[in-house]
Amino acid sequence: MIEKVSIPLGQQDQVSAKISIPSDFDPGRAPGIILAHGAGNDMENPLLVFLAEGLARAGILALRFNFPYKDAGRTAPDKPKVLEATWQAVFDFLDRQPQFRPAFIVAAGKSMGGRIASQAAASGRLPVRGLVFYGYPLHPPGHPEKLRDVHLYSLSIPMFFFEGTRDPFCRLDLLRPVLAKIKAPWKLEIIEGGDHSFEVPKSTGRSREAVYQLILDKTVGLIEGDFFGR
Repeated sequence: MIEKVSIPLGQQDQVSAKISIPSDFDPGRAPGIILAHGAGNDMENPLLVFLAEGLARAGILALRFNFPYKDAGRTAPDKPKVLEATWQAVFDFLDRQPQFRPAFIVAAGKSMGGRIASQAAASGRLPVRGLVFYGYPLHPPGHPEKLRDVHLYSLSIPMFFFEGTRDPFCRLDLLRPVLAKIKAPWKLEIIEGGDHSFEVPKSTGRSREAVYQLILDKTVGLIEGDFFGR
């Protein structure tokens, strides 16, 4: 079941969200995950929809939401403070609603959505159990010298990185030294041939759905396993 909700941001503003609820969901016992979109898309991003539906089938409550600029029809992302405050508001909403309140919550995001979650967690505003990055934007395309890594070193929660070998936002030869300096537990899943959206060349013989299924299966395994603790 998918429930549409509006999440308050302060006294006047709000953002839209959709919660994919498992058929046998048990508040307080089952885990939950929040999925945030990237800068150029919204909560209807095909990967996020695929993940939310699959996670719910696996018994994991999945909430996906829009940042304010998307609900307002704008293309330019909100300022970082607004993006982080939105993440915090969405977490608080899910954590405090008695009909949802998961046993624990994992923060996940496509590109910018994941980066902002990690920044909010590093500043202490997002007390999640762990982080999942679907294409971490380590640097702007063509500017590998502008690394977005400093805050990652202050995190103590587990982090899982899904990265494509053709992602212009994240050169793997730059990511690996960053990961080596991270003190928190981390894992890296490489999507061979994947770009920033995990699209792979036809020559690989793999379909988009096959790649999405791999990412889904790994995500379910992470949450159901002991990587994020129990």
